[in-house]
Formats: sequence, structure tokens, C-alpha cells
Amino acid sequence: MITRLLSAPILIAIIAIAMGSGIDALVKAIAPEAGLHHLLAWRFLFGGLIALSVFRAQKRPMPDFGSIRFHTMRGLVQLSCAVTFFFALMHLPLAVATIIGFTAALMVPFVARVLLGERITLTALVATLIGFGGAALAVMGRPQTGNVSELWELGVASCFLAAFLYALGLVLLRMRATQEDATTIAMFTNVVPAIALLPVTFGLFGFPDWNDIPWFLMFGVFGYATWYLMTLAYARAPAQRLAPLEYSALIWSGLFGSVFFAEYPGWQTWVGAVIIIGACLIVAFEDRFATRKETHLPVSDLPE
Repeated sequence: MITRLLSAPILIAIIAIAMGSGIDALVKAIAPEAGLHHLLAWRFLFGGLIALSVFRAQKRPMPDFGSIRFHTMRGLVQLSCAVTFFFALMHLPLAVATIIGFTAALMVPFVARVLLGERITLTALVATLIGFGGAALAVMGRPQTGNVSELWELGVASCFLAAFLYALGLVLLRMRATQEDATTIAMFTNVVPAIALLPVTFGLFGFPDWNDIPWFLMFGVFGYATWYLMTLAYARAPAQRLAPLEYSALIWSGLFGSVFFAEYPGWQTWVGAVIIIGACLIVAFEDRFATRKETHLPVSDLPE
């Protein structure tokens, strides 16, 4: 019974989502003191070693030069997404950053229009406008207690940029999803940023506090585990069944934010969240979850 329960895709997805929100909370707690550049460099170093080990263990064939070039470009987009989102986490409440991250789902059809020539339906257009109206309302709900960063506006802009970059990365991945397996994609997603950040890892910008290294290792392990569990869940259940669960990240981020950071955003944040989630689900069901089906990844949660 326990084995069957642990293999249930819904439970797997819930665990992965909670784990991802926990990573966000750890980033918010550790990055200001440890240094965002050190956190990113070591997180991707450990994540890259894990992903490369899995790639080698499964004896996947090395892609051709064209695939390597493509995934290198996508890996740099992934790195830019991580930089902007982690920066936003340092200056925004967890719930607000999570809500803005949901707008990535609204951006996917427009990025796909530019890169793939896909048609944007009137339903998607209207839902997107409504969703961004909800986002504008959400960012008005500053915490009633706790510290409010002086870089709030910059954090908001950085979070929206991260959402756009994630949408771009998803559409790029969709262009290759039928040609690459998930293990190969995960390997490039982690290894390319790790290589790009080697100057930081080798101390060009100073060395981290070595007491932080175990935290960085945890980020790498949990980041890869979150991706693996979500991929596993989407491989075992229809996207329509799992998609609503993605928005439970707001519950976890609200819980972690209130317990560990005394963050209590105003009512505008929660009303805006409801509007955004509704708009995202309209867009997602309207296009029959094409991106989820082809990439085996959620389109509402930023990668860890």
C-alpha cells in the first residue's frame, strides 16, 4: 500500500512542488550572506555532476554538434533565468515571487508565436491580458509586517524577466523535445551553467565561506531531485490532472514566507494570485497542454 502510494503521480508532484518551494526559501535565507554568485556557481557545479553521472550511468549517446550548440544556448538562457529569479527571491516575499513566476505560462504562447509561428487565439490573448492585470494587482500587496527591500521594484522587474526567460527556455526545449531524452536535456541544463560559472567557482571573485558548501550541495541535489520527480509525475499521468497542482506552490511559499520570514502580503497579492491562476489554467487547457506534453515539464513553475 505504501509503495503504491509513493508511486502515485499526484503525490510525486506534490512532493516535488513542496521541495521546490523549500529551495526558494533556502535561497532567500542564504543568498544574501553567502553571495548570489557563489550560490549559483556551486549549485550548478553539484547539479551538473549529478546530472552528468546519471547521463553516463544510463549510457546515453553524446548528441551531435548541432544539438550541443543548441543546448549550450538553451543552458545559457537557463542560467540567466536562475540569476534573475534568485535575485528576485532576495528582494521579494516568497509568495509574490511565486505568483509572478506563474506568468511564465501566459508568455509561452507569445514566445511560441515568434519562434515557432504558432497562432495565438483570442482566448489566449484575453486570458493573458487578464492574467497580467492580476500580476499588477499582486505586486501592490506589499507585506504588512517584516522587512521590505529597498530594491522591491528591481526585484519585481527581475522576476518578470525570469518568467520570460523560463518561457523562452521552454519553447526552445519544445523545439528539440522529440529529438532528445529527458536525461540528456537535464545534463545540459546543469552542465552548461556550471561551465559558464567556472571563473566564480575557481575564486576569480573570491571564495565562499566553506561552511556554506553543504548548503550549496543541498541546492544541487534538491534541484535535480525536483526536476526528476516532476518529470516522473508527468510521465505517469495526464497533464490535465497534474497542472492544477502546480499552483499549490503558492500555498507552500506563503507558509514558508510567513513562518521563516514574517512575510504577510496584503490582500491584493492573494486576489491577484487567483486571477493569474485562473488565466493560466484557461491558457493551458485552451492549447491542450502542448508544451507540457512535449517537454514533460510544468509551465507555471520556474526551475530550481
